[in-house]
Amino acid sequence: MSEEHKNILITGASRGLGSIVAQELSRNGKKIALVSRDIKGLESTRARCQNPDDHISIPFDLMNLTSIPKVIEVAEDFLGTIDVVVHAAGGGLGFKSALIKADELQKLFLLNLASAIEINRLVAEGMCSRGTGNLIHVGSIASAEGVGSVGYNTIKAAIAAYVRSIGKELAPYGVIATGILPGGFISPGNAMFRLKENNINAYEAFIKERLPRGKMGLAEELLPLINFLCTKKAGMMSGCMVPIDGAEGKAYLI
Repeated sequence: MSEEHKNILITGASRGLGSIVAQELSRNGKKIALVSRDIKGLESTRARCQNPDDHISIPFDLMNLTSIPKVIEVAEDFLGTIDVVVHAAGGGLGFKSALIKADELQKLFLLNLASAIEINRLVAEGMCSRGTGNLIHVGSIASAEGVGSVGYNTIKAAIAAYVRSIGKELAPYGVIATGILPGGFISPGNAMFRLKENNINAYEAFIKERLPRGKMGLAEELLPLINFLCTKKAGMMSGCMVPIDGAEGKAYLI
C-alpha cells in the first residue's frame, strides 16, 4: 500500500505557511482543496502549485463555523475523499493586551482551534471508516511556554491539549492526529514577514535575542517534517506536537 495520501485540504492557504505547504504538497499527483477567505490569495497560491487544474480554491471565512459543512461538501465533491487536513490557518489577530477581552479570546479560539475542531469532526468519521487519515495542526513554541501574548499563548496551548487528546481517541482507528510547534520563521505575509516590513529594528532584535542560529527560520525548513506527518508512516506521532524551532524554545516537553 502506498504511504502517500493523495487528497488534501489546507486551511490558511492564501498566504504564509499554508501557501508554501500547498505548493510543496501539490507534487506527485496530489489534489488539494485550498481554503481561506481571500480568493485572490487562494488563486495566487493555486497558480503556483504544480498542475493548478488539479486543485480548487474554496473561499470561506472559517471563523463562521456554520459555513464549515459547506466547505467540506465542496472539497469532497472535488477531491472524492479527504485523506489529509493541514490546519495552517491561525494567528494572534493583533491582540497584545495582557488583559485580553473575552470576545477577543473568542475570536482567537474560532480562528486557531474551533474551526479545526469542526473540520476534524466532519472528516474524521470517513477517515475512521477507511482506517486511515492524517490531521496536522500548526501550533507554536508558545504552546509550551509563555513567549507570546496572553491570548496567543492560551490558544496555542489549547491546540496542544486538543491534539494530545484527539490523537489518543483516533489512533485505534488508524487516524493520525499530530502537529508542529514552530519557532520564529518567515514566509510571505506571515507575522515575521510583516514585522520585517514594518519594524526592521524589532525584527533584527528578535533574531539577535531569540534565535541561537543567528538567522530567521524559513517556512521551507518546516516542509520535511510536515511532509512526513502527512504520510501513513507517521503513526508513532499520533497525539504528538513536534517542536521545530532552531533551538529557540526553552521548554522541556516531558
